[in-house]
Amino acid sequence: MPIFRFIGFVAMGGVMLLAACGGGDSPPEPEEVRPHDARTFPLDESSLAFDALPGTTTTRFHGVLDGAGYRIEVPQNWNGRLVMYAHGYRGTSVPLTVSNPPIRAHLIANGYAWAASSYSKNYYDVRAGVEDTNALALAFSRLTGLPEPTRRYIIGHSMGGHITGAAIEEETFRTARHKVRYHGAVPMCGVMGDTELFNYFSAYQTAAQYFAGVPLYPTTGWADINALVRSGLFTTFSQTEITPTADGQKLKGVVMNLTGGSRPIFEEGFANAALQQVVWGTFGGDGTINGILNASVLDTRDMVLQIDSDPALSDEETLLNQRVLRVSPVPEANRLRRDGLRWIPKINGQFSVPVVSLHTLGDMYVPFSMQQIYKRRADAHGSGAWLVQRAIRAPSHCDFTVAEQVAAFDDMVAWEQTGVRPPGDEVLDAATVADPAYGCRFTVNTGGPFDNPATVAVRGLMPACPTP
Repeated sequence: MPIFRFIGFVAMGGVMLLAACGGGDSPPEPEEVRPHDARTFPLDESSLAFDALPGTTTTRFHGVLDGAGYRIEVPQNWNGRLVMYAHGYRGTSVPLTVSNPPIRAHLIANGYAWAASSYSKNYYDVRAGVEDTNALALAFSRLTGLPEPTRRYIIGHSMGGHITGAAIEEETFRTARHKVRYHGAVPMCGVMGDTELFNYFSAYQTAAQYFAGVPLYPTTGWADINALVRSGLFTTFSQTEITPTADGQKLKGVVMNLTGGSRPIFEEGFANAALQQVVWGTFGGDGTINGILNASVLDTRDMVLQIDSDPALSDEETLLNQRVLRVSPVPEANRLRRDGLRWIPKINGQFSVPVVSLHTLGDMYVPFSMQQIYKRRADAHGSGAWLVQRAIRAPSHCDFTVAEQVAAFDDMVAWEQTGVRPPGDEVLDAATVADPAYGCRFTVNTGGPFDNPATVAVRGLMPACPTP
């Protein structure tokens, strides 16, 4: 990857049905077969072994649990607490692999054990991610011979942020096969709006088609018009440069509002040509999220598209919203399953543990608007007091410094232990988000020995925070 890394990239009305051990009740009706059910992924068990960090002495475990690879590391001075790490999207054809948490050195130095699963499947299978991570958390004592942890925390990046957010939801606890009550969470660059991420991709695509003059062309026919749309909206669209035309500038305004509104670092994020290539690579999907579902979940019917920052619709914006192609979902495409978690677990905003969430302001792939959706949902369900959100002034996906991640984790734990809520950023007030100093409070640009050099380098290209 050029300057970013993919380290990171349900309403419950009834009671979960269980097969009765002694007869009487029937087992739940089998769910329909999906393309994803038949997919299998290679796992090289020899790749699971890992060494201690230099200068540390730890006990390490690795192996396979229910088809998923795992790693566990326990420091000599274990404090009795366990941190589960959820990795991000792996793609569609690669082997199963485990990622160590980026804050591994900090965890070990401070006495935390950590564990991470490869998950038993790739693709955007958040359901497998939650179940396999929970199964590993529950198996910790059996696999290590150690006592049950006194606290279980969960952290994750990108798709792993979705897994992290879903893992603490009440609906997940009611419906998951492997039930874990976590004591706190740190989702980073997470898909906190669950399927709303894919609605964003669809709205971006249909807006591009509109401004390029092909608004009613079927979204699944994207391959036929991709080159035509790009040439009409950009004079240059490459891995290194993106230069909008006049109509492309209008599309840029729409994308700004879809991704979180006027804010610092948006310009740098939109100009991130390599990441834009990834975003545009999502266009043209059939809404099944590559076979995770059997029918389309995409829904852009109620999305209001705006070119500028004025909430009142101009004549041009009114025409845009009247004429742009709208995409409708198949009802119940991601309904509650009869035998466990939804295919794509929901983040409803129903949780009661401390959550400190991080997001970069320039991310076009999993945009900052995910945090705004998360906040609205949490407030609507009375969970807002449990949520602290922090904006980071960086232009890409998950490009946090280790210091930013450590601060979020330590503040979450201190909150859980003392009851004192740490500070965060307001994400819903448009004027606050648009302030040139927004994101300065929690951005830490100093690099350390475990930082990605590309992350540190790109921070030097970002606009400096205004002098107080």
